[in-house]
Amino acid sequence: MNFFKNFLIILFLLLFCKATFADNHDINTTTENIAEVEVEVEVEEEEEEDVPLNDPFAGNEGISTSTNVGESEEEVENEMSLYKFKLVGLISGGYESYISLVNASGEVITLSLFQYLGDLKLIDLRLTEAIFEKEDKTYMVIDFNNQIRETDEY
Repeated sequence: MNFFKNFLIILFLLLFCKATFADNHDINTTTENIAEVEVEVEVEEEEEEDVPLNDPFAGNEGISTSTNVGESEEEVENEMSLYKFKLVGLISGGYESYISLVNASGEVITLSLFQYLGDLKLIDLRLTEAIFEKEDKTYMVIDFNNQIRETDEY
């Protein structure tokens, strides 16, 4: 028991002594050394790296602002337009089926079959796409590549 007690005391003293001597470097600094350090800092500030034009942490936010030929002005202004969303998830089961859509700000909307996204009603799911029915009985199909097609039948 005394051995472990003595061992811990010696270990503590060794660690404490190292910690106290760690900050004692360059105590004898002169104004010349300080001036040299200031010059080195100024030189380092002049050598800045080039900053990339795009933010690598922005994700796909810049990509989501693509222009689609089939978009009307009403759909561009409509916040719940399918063109403002990306299909990110699809779950299909025997009794229930769901999709997840995300907009440019990162807000996720989950819809089940026969729910509405604005004026569009989710009517069917396939393995890689979701099919919406418009009010005029035409269909819009969105896939995981964010390609949206308008068709008369699906």
